[in-house]
Amino acid sequence: MEPKVIFHIDELPKWRLLLNNAANLAASYKGKVPGPAIEVVANSEAVKGYLPEYSAAYFSDLEALAWQGIRFAACNHSMRGLNIAADQLPAFVTVVPAGVRELADRQMEGYAYLKP
Repeated sequence: MEPKVIFHIDELPKWRLLLNNAANLAASYKGKVPGPAIEVVANSEAVKGYLPEYSAAYFSDLEALAWQGIRFAACNHSMRGLNIAADQLPAFVTVVPAGVRELADRQMEGYAYLKP
């Protein structure tokens, strides 16, 4: 059975912790087939963490994890409230209609919920 994990971040200062957790989880499954399905959902102020002016210190980690297959998502409701347009986000970030809905849907699909 494929492990499925969804990380939730809603606090901007917790990005480094979340990325470390996601990298450690992915590394713990390295070489195992199948590997885990890992998704990160950002809502509230944490959506800013995808923007270059906030993510400069960890952008290379975001990008590396995306290349490893970790899915990154941003809450459209939060983006509207923060005046962030989809074209401001890195290409590997998917905009979802509502972060809380994404979290709920994934949990109903059997994803384990983790929040740093």
